[in-house]
Amino acid sequence: MTQTRQRSATEYVVAPGAPSRHFNIVIVGGGSAGISVAARLANAIGAGNLAIIEPSRKHYYQPLWTLVGGGLAPKEESVRDEADFIPRGATWINEAVTEFRPDQNVVVTASGELIGYNYLVVATGLQVNWNGVKGLEGNVGKYGIVSNYDYAYCDKTFEAIKNLRGGTALFTMPATPIKCGGAPQKIAYLADDYWRRNGMRDRVKMIYLSGTPGIFTVKEYAASLAQVAQRKGIETRFKHNLIEIRPEQREAVFLNLETNEEVVLHFDMIHVTPPMSAPDVVRNSPLANQDGPTKGWVATDKHTLRHRVYRNVFAIGDVSDLPTSKTGAAIRKQAPVLVKNLLAVMREAQPSASYDGYTSCPLVTGKGKLILAEFDYDLKPKPTFPILDSTKEHWLFYQLKRRGLPLIYWYGMLRGRM
Repeated sequence: MTQTRQRSATEYVVAPGAPSRHFNIVIVGGGSAGISVAARLANAIGAGNLAIIEPSRKHYYQPLWTLVGGGLAPKEESVRDEADFIPRGATWINEAVTEFRPDQNVVVTASGELIGYNYLVVATGLQVNWNGVKGLEGNVGKYGIVSNYDYAYCDKTFEAIKNLRGGTALFTMPATPIKCGGAPQKIAYLADDYWRRNGMRDRVKMIYLSGTPGIFTVKEYAASLAQVAQRKGIETRFKHNLIEIRPEQREAVFLNLETNEEVVLHFDMIHVTPPMSAPDVVRNSPLANQDGPTKGWVATDKHTLRHRVYRNVFAIGDVSDLPTSKTGAAIRKQAPVLVKNLLAVMREAQPSASYDGYTSCPLVTGKGKLILAEFDYDLKPKPTFPILDSTKEHWLFYQLKRRGLPLIYWYGMLRGRM
């Protein structure tokens, strides 16, 4: 990283033009990460001098969208009012941040307001780049093109699955980091399951194409998933990155990352996982890592979650450059570490809590079947329920995904209790 100077947590600078408002703690982002941190801080010290900057008036439980796309849940279950999760006493600034000025301890909102802070938590999530694949933007929901990565589109996936009467179905995974790295293959398994239960499977050729080198990063789970794909008759092609869709021709263009050659495939249905990145406002800010494979993401100490340069700044969740999968389960483990360390820094003590990289990806392999992949920074399995083999498909794991985890999310995690 090119930035090396570290600033004291109490080295505050007045911005040119005084901020119109100033808070002890400002959290940018009111999604899973931001609300989890806000709730824990409110429980610990109160929320009277805490601001949350979040433009959306709705809050989404995004892990449910895969099940929506597979026809196993209504999408309305995944959305609630953002206002219901703002901690009592906190100030909600219902705008987007357009600029970070960490040298001045200021953020700038879309309306041009300067908001000052003593401590900053960056929890913006990531950016879905629909324009990162030529021909994709504006065509999702048409020409057999679907995607679970937006509330507006996820139910269209099941419509396409139901209405397909045969042909070729493609499922893609980009070469970029994404939220929930297992989701692109989960919808393939659910589509296979639906077509089998409805006597359509032998009419559909299924291909899963990923820009990554393999089906999963952890070898124990990769072995099981390879067996699932083989059992279901799903062809897998790796190091194939989707770069273009020709909607009217129903053609998908992939770049073979080994040969640098283009591969054109016909489709009757294609589920696209769009490329993703850190939000532009983060990538273009001093908070971003300036070089290396994690360029653009917030430069975050992987154990303390403190910024590696700006010592009064912390980051959590998808926007960080932590070397782990970007999942809600990771956020659930990161939030208590961040809050404990932030409170320590506020007391001018050294942060002592440590995050070990735990993340989880509940891999639905069919209705009532799920492999619960849990692992840490070392890519070693870290099962919560060691009595069950987490590399195998289990009905109980599926029930946890469908019934248990949403309750934990809405009533535990977002209330700072779990």
